[in-house]
Amino acid sequence: MVSLTRPRASSRGFTLVELLVVLVILGSLVGLAVLGVSDPRGRQLRDEAERLSGLLALLSEAALLDNREYGLLVNDQGYRVQWYDEASAAWQDSREYRQHRLPASLRLHLQVEGQALQLASAVTEEAPDNPLPAPQLLLLSSGELSSFSLQLQGREPGVAAWELRSDGFQLPIAQRLEQR
Repeated sequence: MVSLTRPRASSRGFTLVELLVVLVILGSLVGLAVLGVSDPRGRQLRDEAERLSGLLALLSEAALLDNREYGLLVNDQGYRVQWYDEASAAWQDSREYRQHRLPASLRLHLQVEGQALQLASAVTEEAPDNPLPAPQLLLLSSGELSSFSLQLQGREPGVAAWELRSDGFQLPIAQRLEQR
């Protein structure tokens, strides 16, 4: 009797484990390529924007809890936190928060209540009889804050800017602006 069935050819495909190993290797290579291509200037800009956003959220909460008015004095090189001393009726530098100097590759643009402000040079040392200038951004104990738009930009072209914006009631969130 003749067998009508053919002998099976040993055609064998890839196993699931082999496919998964290849996917893991490819995923690792793509991840390394993305990390190698990322722009350190853009990352620095994002980190500064998120740092400032976090600071404003912290100050807003501290203003509510301490029943104290806080302010942010922004200059062309960075910013400093101040609080309003009712006894002396003047703004005082905060001891809890140091002045923050931005890296030289970054710059700030500030609008308060829709008006663009010219940022002054950094105040290095104040004379004892010369009071500190008033901050441009206020964080009040009522939970309100100044209506503002603050842009952080790189001094070199090609780096996307980041913006913090508040309508006066909501805390600002750092958002990346599309390149124009």
